[in-house]
Amino acid sequence: MNQYHQLAGQLIMIRFPGTELDAATAALIRENRVRGVCLFRGNMSNQEQLARLTFDLRAAMGPQALIALDQEGGAVVRSTWVPAPPAAMGLGAADDVALARDIGAAVARAVKAMGFNWNFAPVLDLNNNPHNPVIAERSFGAEPQRATELALAWMEGSTSEGVACCVKHFPGHGDTHVDSHRDLPTVNKPLQELEEFEFKPFRMVGNRAPAIMTAHIIYPALDAEFPATMSRRILHDLLRTEWDYRGVIITDGMDMHAIAGRYGAGPAAVRALLAGADMVMALGTLDTQLETIAAIAVAIESGQLPMAEVNERLARLATLADAYPCQGRSYMEDAADRLVMAHGWRRSLTARGKPQRPAAGGKVRLVVRRDVVSDGVSEAGVPAAVVASMLGRLYDVDMVTFTDAETFDWSTLPDDGRFVFLASTSRLRYGPNARDSWKPDLHLALWNPYQALDIEAPALITYGFAAPALDAVEAWLAGTLEANGTVPVPGFA
Repeated sequence: MNQYHQLAGQLIMIRFPGTELDAATAALIRENRVRGVCLFRGNMSNQEQLARLTFDLRAAMGPQALIALDQEGGAVVRSTWVPAPPAAMGLGAADDVALARDIGAAVARAVKAMGFNWNFAPVLDLNNNPHNPVIAERSFGAEPQRATELALAWMEGSTSEGVACCVKHFPGHGDTHVDSHRDLPTVNKPLQELEEFEFKPFRMVGNRAPAIMTAHIIYPALDAEFPATMSRRILHDLLRTEWDYRGVIITDGMDMHAIAGRYGAGPAAVRALLAGADMVMALGTLDTQLETIAAIAVAIESGQLPMAEVNERLARLATLADAYPCQGRSYMEDAADRLVMAHGWRRSLTARGKPQRPAAGGKVRLVVRRDVVSDGVSEAGVPAAVVASMLGRLYDVDMVTFTDAETFDWSTLPDDGRFVFLASTSRLRYGPNARDSWKPDLHLALWNPYQALDIEAPALITYGFAAPALDAVEAWLAGTLEANGTVPVPGFA
């Protein structure tokens, strides 16, 4: 490979399939000096395997390796065997910066022990859109000042443990009706409104964030042609020049339909770098990664991407890698961190509409979705049998499952005097069939808090479905815990 390919390789982050570093990926990394890798759930099976994989990656990538994952909390986690962190909105419901800092530090200790040095968290998106299909409980809330204070505390906890954070999705993904994994959203707001809301957390955090991830969203008030990821007006002029941001700018995954289906992998990567990104997240196939490297190499060799700008980007990436070296650590805090996380989930628990507890030992019915598929961003939800098992420790449980809430005939549910729970275990909002034709005695909103607005029934909101979330629900049902959280977005009073 020539020098331009090796420069290009240092400006991209890749992914690959499987739980081992395969020969083709190792060759791609070594030949092109690729310094960034993002790992996903499919790359992980257990602690021993993952430690071996990240060790092999460090050996291939060298001392300035950047090995990343999305370990936000709630449903967006990649390693599921380490202590499970509450979702950001759960921490918003608890409204305690010390707790947010403790959670961020605990997340980082586990992340570091697995061999990572970069976590794509926390989310700075403000969620004022109840129909946002991808953010919801990933946001700390809707009030810019408080949401940012909580995010900063979480980030301070992480960086104190030697793990770099990457706030996302600049300049704001909270008020969209479209998931950019699937299509290209537009946020068509006046600039003043963007500055007072979407932009505010990113501006407040500023250079305290080691890195910022871009959003694949068009903001016509700034650039009517290109999404933020590819917009020089947004990345270079606004973020880098007007706001004087000096950390690393990395794109969101360029394989997402908002980009890949419209611009092509190579041209989009070059455009993102010209716009001001330091690193392109080339998460497609090996072929698209090679295409991306080749396109960037041509842009460097031709002078389209000036060498002075390339060196500036390499320097920022080197500074990040040097400040947060990629090296494993022992993890002696697992048991203690599980207590930290459990405390966070308990503090998050929120009641809406004065929910009542059924009598201990009574007969109840659980109505719950049958499948627990992933939505592509989050991990799969909790299986129906797990929820039934939790309730079964307190009650006589009859379980009824459905495949699709919009085609299920809710009138077929028996009217036999059992106390009825609805457990929501997916991110999907409910449509008119479920909303208008039936009402449970208690709604367990175990993922998307906005689902509690769909069903006219008292609700218990957890902001996630991890085991400690269910433990908190069980404690509330047993009368040993109160639900003192407050949903940090409008509309839940």
